[in-house]
Amino acid sequence: MILDYTAQTPKYAALFRTKLLMQSISLTKDQLQKMVAHVNLHTPMEACGLLAGLNSKVESVLEVTNQAQSAVRFVMDPIEQLKAFEWIETNGLELIGIFHSHPVGPETVSPADIAEASYAVVHVILTQVEDAWSARGFWIENGAFCEVRLQII
Repeated sequence: MILDYTAQTPKYAALFRTKLLMQSISLTKDQLQKMVAHVNLHTPMEACGLLAGLNSKVESVLEVTNQAQSAVRFVMDPIEQLKAFEWIETNGLELIGIFHSHPVGPETVSPADIAEASYAVVHVILTQVEDAWSARGFWIENGAFCEVRLQII
């Protein structure tokens, strides 16, 4: 019934059509652990990075400094981000995801995440729940979002 709903709601129609194409991304346990180690190192500030790969499969996790040095917002260091984009292109990969942490929540996208989403990629949000990190994927488009399944392989 999701298709009936989106047909009646143009703002969400494109989002859900795109989500049907990008239903999940896959990453290894080691890649997830690398993201967790990066965000854990920078807690209580948000940490961020890029996910490079092909066909919804992560091949590399690229850590980028959060220039904002904020507990509730991230801004990727532009020089590091550019170098990461160059590395992705040089290695024949594509940008398939952006990851960042919400050290104090929420476990979903924030209004700032929605407002500042600039790339048509999966956004992986890592949140500390009790003493462990949880990861969830989201597609953000046109001021709306939906969850994307993360496959840990």
